[in-house]
Amino acid sequence: MKKLENYRRGLIDGIPIALGYFAVSFTLGIRGGDVGLKWYQSALMSALNYTSAGQAASLSILEEGGSYVEQIISTLVINLRYLLMSAALTIKLSPKEKTGKRMLMGIGVTDEIFGIAIAQNTPLDPMYNVGAMSVACPGWVLGTALGGIMGEILPSVVTSSLSIALYAMFLAIIIPPARENMVVAALVVISMVLSFLFTRIPFLSGISTGMKVIILTVALSALAAYFFPIEEDESIKEAEA
Repeated sequence: MKKLENYRRGLIDGIPIALGYFAVSFTLGIRGGDVGLKWYQSALMSALNYTSAGQAASLSILEEGGSYVEQIISTLVINLRYLLMSAALTIKLSPKEKTGKRMLMGIGVTDEIFGIAIAQNTPLDPMYNVGAMSVACPGWVLGTALGGIMGEILPSVVTSSLSIALYAMFLAIIIPPARENMVVAALVVISMVLSFLFTRIPFLSGISTGMKVIILTVALSALAAYFFPIEEDESIKEAEA
């Protein structure tokens, strides 16, 4: 019953994410039509690749006639941050959790689902993530499909206004924990400053966006772990006993 309750909580917490995903992926569906994809092809891309940045890059490469190798490398580089997020979520899991459940969680590690999962009490129940994925992922796919269908009808001003929805939603997720924890707040500010500097310093500005995310995430995470280590949660100790 506890796992069912955790699944239900994840399902409820995933509803706002699903709504945001629907709006944002709508623009990806429109973009897919612009580069020659059918609505169902764009929807299939969203079903296999839950990342706005990765899909946007793939569509740009497709538009420019790029190769499959370029598609694979760009998607891998842009989405490497999910490897780090998965590692962070692993720390919150009980050591007794099976590999199958961990892999199932890994399918839907997005910025937003990571945001709500990392804020949960330790140990994290994988069913919470599965619940959030059950509603958020279909929202992403359905939005892309509808965007592809409606792409030729809606004016460009509408799609432009929807393009910032994902980033606004992520800010809404990170602001509450940042207000409660000064270390988190400081890291958020530092990451913004460094990200800005990466676009201004000549020898750094040429680094790809995905690689910048990886460099900053690894560096800041390592520094935070060294200077502000988190003691192992008592519930984890009990689970290991």
